[in-house]
Amino acid sequence: MMNHNAKIFVAGSNGLVGSALVRQLKKQGYSNLLTPEIESLDLTDQQAVETFFATEKPEYVILAAAKVGGIHANNTYPAEFIYLNLMIQNNVIHQAWKHDVKRLLFLGSSCIYPKMAPQPMQEEYLLTGLLEPTNEPYAIAKIAGIKMCESYNRQYGTQFVAVMPTNLYGPGDNFHPENSHVMPALIRRFHEAKEQGLDEVVVWGTGTPMREFLFVDDMAAGSLYVLGLDDARLKEHLLNYPNPCFVNLGTGVDVTIRELAETVKEVVGYSGRLTFDPSKPDGTPRKLQNVSRMTALGWQSTVALREGVELTYGWFLENQDDFRA
Repeated sequence: MMNHNAKIFVAGSNGLVGSALVRQLKKQGYSNLLTPEIESLDLTDQQAVETFFATEKPEYVILAAAKVGGIHANNTYPAEFIYLNLMIQNNVIHQAWKHDVKRLLFLGSSCIYPKMAPQPMQEEYLLTGLLEPTNEPYAIAKIAGIKMCESYNRQYGTQFVAVMPTNLYGPGDNFHPENSHVMPALIRRFHEAKEQGLDEVVVWGTGTPMREFLFVDDMAAGSLYVLGLDDARLKEHLLNYPNPCFVNLGTGVDVTIRELAETVKEVVGYSGRLTFDPSKPDGTPRKLQNVSRMTALGWQSTVALREGVELTYGWFLENQDDFRA
């Protein structure tokens, strides 16, 4: 749907999500990309964002900028998670409307759903129960972003839509030993245990929670598929209020944390023991998305978990010097 010369603003282009979106855009032949560094555009600064939109006049916006992290980070920095994400979203979405952006795509998260939501989770389950306490501030910010897109669509006739990716991983991930998500944390932990000849790797929790994982390049392909839907299909599926203006983006398949850890252990080639620490929080018992709406739109993921872990570990090995504490 988009002209290949269209000016596209990718907010958060250096993160895991944003860098994958830039890779996919370039792969599909889009070269007129706006990817400002945080040093040149602070998305929490209302005036700076307004000036950027007025000067650059993007035609399309992909809002991938966010403060993200795992359980430890969410528990430790709840104020930053709600404040920064709300500020970024408010500024970018409002200016997109104010400057007549043709279409905006907001990147959310599967954590928007209630902790005890029926499985697999459908888009209609939003706001039907209490959230998981460990990431509630982040989830509330993402829900606000969805509702902001919906509200502008209803009041102003904009075409602001969203995708809710499940747990993402892949090249460009954050491998910080404390503030990363489970996949990169396990990759680094097993790799360093292998290097140091450690007899044991201890993983937080019981290992029983189930999670769904989506390779980040699959996420990018699915996101651009939604952004490029023709007007008729977009209005039928995502802009037909009160139907949700967002769609789940995942694989529709989940594994236990134990199964994930065992897969990472095998890929890394670690031969020691794997044990779990039940005194640490598990988080939500299960998070599996229903991806039937996305499938009905004509898209599904292609990278299986084992292949994705291998690709991610390969990228880690090539860039591991950048991750040294």
